Amino acid sequence: MLIFLSRELAFLATPKTGTTAVEMALKPHAEIIFARNRKHITAQRYAVRVRPFLQKTFSASPAPLAVMRNPVDQLRSWYRYRSQPRLDGKRFSTKGLTFEQFVLQVISDDPPPRAQVGSQFAFLTSDKGKLLIQHLFAYERQPAFRDFLSEKLGREAILTPRNVSPDIPAPLSEDVANQLRAARAEEFALYDRLMAADGYLHTPLE
Repeated sequence: MLIFLSRELAFLATPKTGTTAVEMALKPHAEIIFARNRKHITAQRYAVRVRPFLQKTFSASPAPLAVMRNPVDQLRSWYRYRSQPRLDGKRFSTKGLTFEQFVLQVISDDPPPRAQVGSQFAFLTSDKGKLLIQHLFAYERQPAFRDFLSEKLGREAILTPRNVSPDIPAPLSEDVANQLRAARAEEFALYDRLMAADGYLHTPLE
């Protein structure tokens, strides 16, 4: 997470949405940086813990900004990321597993460690399912996202791909895709709403 106090903006790093590229490009301009194990602080935690601290300490209330990706592609990125040779033999490795098998494990009642990847919906919303992101952009609408960053930060946002996962085949049948959509209906509904808004949802927060 990157916090730009002077710009009243906080970038929350939704996993597998190109956040490393944003971090590398913009962290020199952030006043506060949450990295490593604290990089992916959820919107709920930001709203309950971080934002009140910023208000009390700096008299600032940065608007939360985040990116959401097509739910299938986000899981595909997790699958490919965990197929890397450095994870061979470890419990998080997806080596020897098809993408369909991985998806079915993700949505199972008891996912194994390699399939415990959380959800974008849980990351972006409260425990009651309320969207807690004031500026939400679709990963698939990069130009709009970069333009927004450039305008808000007063400098051109040049994002260079980083931490790119191996490009291995990861097809998904219609049947399993439908099972995934049913299991994560709220996430797909939020993504569909985002895309219906042309990739940018502006939600004023209380």
